[in-house]
Amino acid sequence: MAIKRPNLSGFSDYARAGFGDFAGFITGWGYWLSAWLGNVAFATIMMSAFGYFFPAVASGNSVPAIIGASIIAWSLTLLVVNGVESAALINAVVLIAKLIPIFAFIVIGIISFKAGIFTQEFWHNFQINTAGQAVFSDASAGGILAQVRGSIMVMMWVFVGVEGASMMASRARRKHDVGRATIIGVLSLLAIYLVVSMIPYGYLPQSELVNMESPALVYIFGRMVGGFGGAFISIGLILSILGAWLSWTMLPVEATSQMAKQGLMPKWFGKTNRKGAPINSLILTQVLVQLFMISLYFSSQAYDFAFSLSTAMGMVCYGMVAAYMCKVGLADGQKGMTLVGALALTFQVGAILLAGLTYLWICSIPYILGFGFYIYSRHEKGIRITKMEWFCMVILTLVALSGMWGLATGLIGY
Repeated sequence: MAIKRPNLSGFSDYARAGFGDFAGFITGWGYWLSAWLGNVAFATIMMSAFGYFFPAVASGNSVPAIIGASIIAWSLTLLVVNGVESAALINAVVLIAKLIPIFAFIVIGIISFKAGIFTQEFWHNFQINTAGQAVFSDASAGGILAQVRGSIMVMMWVFVGVEGASMMASRARRKHDVGRATIIGVLSLLAIYLVVSMIPYGYLPQSELVNMESPALVYIFGRMVGGFGGAFISIGLILSILGAWLSWTMLPVEATSQMAKQGLMPKWFGKTNRKGAPINSLILTQVLVQLFMISLYFSSQAYDFAFSLSTAMGMVCYGMVAAYMCKVGLADGQKGMTLVGALALTFQVGAILLAGLTYLWICSIPYILGFGFYIYSRHEKGIRITKMEWFCMVILTLVALSGMWGLATGLIGY
């Protein structure tokens, strides 16, 4: 899309070009919410990695963990305040540093890999599934569907963020680098995930892996090479999360600043400091992240809720871009683009249905909080809100109110 429509940048711009200003707002607002909620999940994982060295923060929601995560979060925000480009440069250095432990694990893991353990566990699992003795669900159509439904949110969460190059496209010197960076990133990520995920099954039996402490990779590598292995991977994990967290400190504010330029959010969100950083968006976003991190102390499910809600909102954003891709393909007479867009849209809709509509229902609640910003931005631009936009806001508000009622009464949960 960056090549076909080089004048557009980010989710909200694609949705706005394809389906109007309100669709652009819904998509951009959803992406902003998705991105900063993801930062809360990063905070929990980061403290879990630090827990290898400091057990007091291992739970991720203790007072020391929240204080530590808060210090890191505000430090990253300060880094971005001093310039998005300089923060991106630091992130590139972190990327190289974090790949060293990952490749070390892959190399040692391949050397330590035992084909007998891998195949034994595979055929053992196959036998107990076909015999109807599975621990989770039987190897039937319904059983497999239940397992897919249980893992779909985690799978989507793993790949959320691959759109980063597209979101920062307005800062790219050459637009064709955006598409290239996205493809290379996705393929590299997929290869690393596949290898790292499969190696443990050829080193330890499933009965031991299932009882591993979290993060499991740390303790598996410790078993492979000895005591220093766990510390080595923990450092790599910390660097990895730090890099992702830095990127996701930039992405949500990039979304709101783009929306401000497009007239979908008040100009206040687009205000930049002398370093070119959207200062107002940065501070507001970090305050919300801070409040949500504090909520971790009161709920052990805050992490699951944060990443699930983040992923569900991300699905809506991806779905809007896929729909626009179909529209562009049809308008330009490009069957290949239309097919890819249709497949992407089908996957997003299917993933939402498989994961269940509960999170999508809950997602409607924070959407209504943004309507005031959209109405004010229309006033700033001197543009009247259409009847269709009012109608959509009323419908979403009713859905959100029913969601709040469902949460209050226990009808829906997470």
